Amino acid sequence: MCLLVLAWQAHPRYRLVVAANRDEYHERPAAALAKWPPPAALIAGRDLRAQGAWLAVDRERRFGVVTNFRELQRPRLGAPSRGELIPRYLSAPAAGVSAAQFFAALEPQAGSYCGFNLLLSDRDSLWYGSNRSTPFARPLSPGVYGLSNELLDTPWPKLQRVRRGFEAWLARPQPGSPAALFELLSDRTQAADDAALPGSGLPPEWERILSAPFVLHPQYGTRCSSVVLLEPGGRLYLAERRFDPRGEPAGETEFELNPGEWP
Repeated sequence: MCLLVLAWQAHPRYRLVVAANRDEYHERPAAALAKWPPPAALIAGRDLRAQGAWLAVDRERRFGVVTNFRELQRPRLGAPSRGELIPRYLSAPAAGVSAAQFFAALEPQAGSYCGFNLLLSDRDSLWYGSNRSTPFARPLSPGVYGLSNELLDTPWPKLQRVRRGFEAWLARPQPGSPAALFELLSDRTQAADDAALPGSGLPPEWERILSAPFVLHPQYGTRCSSVVLLEPGGRLYLAERRFDPRGEPAGETEFELNPGEWP
């Protein structure tokens, strides 16, 4: 499971603010956030099993993030990797493929994938799409959004808690620090015993484990936390903190790029 909060054109300094946790099986190999080798022109972590990405920014400051849709049936045999959607979008020429055009081209093929949520931005717009929603994709107006492994803004308790802290960060008179966003993502508090949890069919003990924003379990949990701060002129801050199965720090990568700069 995963969790992210996002502000689009809703902050006086930043065009885009993202704070996100990626949850995955600890045995699944992944590479740290890095600049991908040519011909790709993007910065992302990499899933080494399917060679995809879950969150990325390209040279033109386009952005993409994908989450799986919580479903209990086994993955469809032969389904393409959902992680290839972001590199596919960010590999298209920025001048020729907008987020809207990418979703329009993807829609006829979307049913071949297992359930996904996809957020894509270009210079002028932010789009959300899911092959479990109707309509398949739609533009988002300026505002604050939250996403986990259900449809956009589904009010899961852990998402609501992180979103409240995120909105408080956005409302500060002075720009808040990335460290404060990482602190929001590090919340390991599980839902109270009497709290209403998502009725997704998981065993109650797993619903409880997954109810924390930062999921801690020796087999499956939060593998990394990411923060994106993008200014209208193109100045970019992108950082990732990684964690081992005990929830201990396992590495950190940070990019601070001026407008037009590329590592």
